[in-house]
Amino acid sequence: MMPPDLLQTLLLRLFERHEVELEPDEDWLLTDGDFPAVRASWHAAATPDLPGRLDIDLVLDEDRQLELSYAGHGPGEAGCRDALDRFARGALPVLLAACWYVTDDRKLDLAQWEIGLRQWDVFIGHFLVEGADVAVPPGAVAAVADALKAESLAPRLHWVRLFLQRDAGGKLATEALLDNEPWPAGDRALAALAWPSAENAYSVRNLVLLDVRDY
Repeated sequence: MMPPDLLQTLLLRLFERHEVELEPDEDWLLTDGDFPAVRASWHAAATPDLPGRLDIDLVLDEDRQLELSYAGHGPGEAGCRDALDRFARGALPVLLAACWYVTDDRKLDLAQWEIGLRQWDVFIGHFLVEGADVAVPPGAVAAVADALKAESLAPRLHWVRLFLQRDAGGKLATEALLDNEPWPAGDRALAALAWPSAENAYSVRNLVLLDVRDY
């Protein structure tokens, strides 16, 4: 079993490498003693042939918390580091830009969308594909944007979590969440895309954050 303080240290150093200084407070890492606050929890696999799970919780304010989970392969600390690497390659650049204003244009895309009567700054992560060397359909981001335009969004930070899995037989499974809640329109948008076939099963995940623009 990996000590919880080691995981917190790994997470703290990960943010330090991106020039974000956080303060430990029990299980949490705080920003100047306040929000955003982040913590990580590792759940070891029940058997050696299964992956463990890393949960990342990011508290934006007193009422809202973003939840992310990643599989980690390998025994003990190796499995946790594997999952933490997935977090670093996928969602972390988006969170850094939207919540801590640390932007690396090489690791995410920035856009402005009009949804309802408001303009939104949008932070779009790069799609993380695992299991096969396939290209994400070029209309994926546009499909998500179109689905969001049908939503009534309060003028605050929102997030979209996207996950798709295609097995070797071509069967698709999708999970789209808007602010942690199931988002059927997002599921339909993902499923309607022309996902390429592959000999092996593969999975695709992404994170998009959007915040209302100040005028």
